[in-house]
Amino acid sequence: MPPQSHVQDPHAQPVPEPQQFEPVIVQSEPPQEFLKTKKKRSRTLKLMQMLMSLTFFAAIGIAGFYMFTRLQVDKPGPLGKEVLFTVGKGQGLNAISSRLQKDGIISNRRIFALHAVASKTSKKLKAGKYAIPKGASMQDVLNILVKGKAIFYQVTLPEGWTSEQVVNALKAHPQLAGSIDAIPPEGSLMPDTFQFSEGANRRELLATMAAAQEKYINKLWPSRQKNLPFKTTREALILASIVEKETGHAGERKRVAGVFVNRLRKGMKLQSDPTIIYGLVGGKGKLGHPLRRSEMAKKTGYNTYQINGLPPTPIANPGRKAIEAVLDPADTKDLYFVADGTGGHAFAPTIKGHNNNVRKWRKIEAKRRADKKRKEAEQARLAALENKQKPSPKEMEKPIPGLTVSAQTPTKAKSANGWGNNIPLPTRKPR
Repeated sequence: MPPQSHVQDPHAQPVPEPQQFEPVIVQSEPPQEFLKTKKKRSRTLKLMQMLMSLTFFAAIGIAGFYMFTRLQVDKPGPLGKEVLFTVGKGQGLNAISSRLQKDGIISNRRIFALHAVASKTSKKLKAGKYAIPKGASMQDVLNILVKGKAIFYQVTLPEGWTSEQVVNALKAHPQLAGSIDAIPPEGSLMPDTFQFSEGANRRELLATMAAAQEKYINKLWPSRQKNLPFKTTREALILASIVEKETGHAGERKRVAGVFVNRLRKGMKLQSDPTIIYGLVGGKGKLGHPLRRSEMAKKTGYNTYQINGLPPTPIANPGRKAIEAVLDPADTKDLYFVADGTGGHAFAPTIKGHNNNVRKWRKIEAKRRADKKRKEAEQARLAALENKQKPSPKEMEKPIPGLTVSAQTPTKAKSANGWGNNIPLPTRKPR
């Protein structure tokens, strides 16, 4: 075979030389939604990290502030001695805090107010007058104002006082406030001892007394004895006021009530002296002198010697025991009673027995009057002796006849016992 010729054909196409290619890596682009989600997650993570950081530092700050305020509210206050502090009705936290700081009771009104809000006691501060002890901390002061440890005053209204007497007592009490426009109806107030903080309203206290009286008689009314000679709670209060004025002995009230119930059932006049007095002086309560026959004969709407049945209104404010006595009177046949000289009464079912008791009482009265006159005369005699005029200075210097001699010139006189008289007698000083 002939060797191949390397002569190029002029008409042949040139054969390209092989080229070397470097590999190309084609990266596919991620979807747009994926990028958005990734960015959101990144922002959320950063936000969470920032919030966690803020929360951490805030917690540290709050803890620090809490420790600071806790130390402030627990440390002894600036008060150097016990003082009285009054919280008026309707006063808010800011006003109270400012006054506490102004009066030198606390050192910082803002911390006090903030602590009150944080402890949820800001709306529990009670009106009243409080004793704040020396060195009281803010926490101590807050506890006192919240728990209502106020200084309380009291007024005692005795059984048997009229409504006018009650009103006068309330008006005269310096720790009460407010005016009283009208005197409450007689018998409508419950006698008792009432406590109140300084500045309590007089009308509100009267309303409390009236509510207590109404509540008490309404409570007992359903359990009253049957067939009593009165039909309403008002009539019961009228009779209870008479019983209250007739006796101050608790053990006698039911028996006295039994006497009046018996007389009402029989249609007899009550013949109660206190009703005469009320008809004469009204709510003033006291007559000022012993009841006279002319006054007993005077016709008024309250004179139960003249009228039948009960008077038109109570004659005083009866207490609990008098009300109980009227609603549950003693089972007795007595129709009369009179004072027995011991503070109590002697009872009788007949006029004969009553007259005997009256005679005994008149003897006691006569003896008492005599003893009183004798005592007054003795007191007058002693007063005259004590007030007797003492001798004047000149009269004190005058010698007592027969007893005083000159110290320079002894008197020569024979003594009664025969002794010599060369020794001068001493000078006797007048007493």
